Amino acid sequence: MIYILDMTQPSIINFAPATIVEEVAQNIRTILTTTLGSTPLARSIGLDFGNIDAPYPFIKTRMISEIMSAVAEQEPRAQITEITFKEGLPEALAGRLLAVVKYSLKEEVV
Repeated sequence: MIYILDMTQPSIINFAPATIVEEVAQNIRTILTTTLGSTPLARSIGLDFGNIDAPYPFIKTRMISEIMSAVAEQEPRAQITEITFKEGLPEALAGRLLAVVKYSLKEEVV
């Protein structure tokens, strides 16, 4: 089954997720919103935003690579199938690159 995590949609933190699907989605969202090195005692969690002022085509490709690597390393239960970005005038004017991540659970792909 393919699940969609849309970073354009608001969410709340649930400290006791009811399902593995909810837990994995929350973990991926945390990875995507955390700057690499900013979490005490877990410096390897998050994404490297060092190229944030690069041209759009470069940063888009770089962020896809960063997301794929970070999720594979930090949330091994998820297997990403597609990453797109919300592209529109409001996002461009605000300078935001918001990901929409499609993934499946490795346990279900057996």
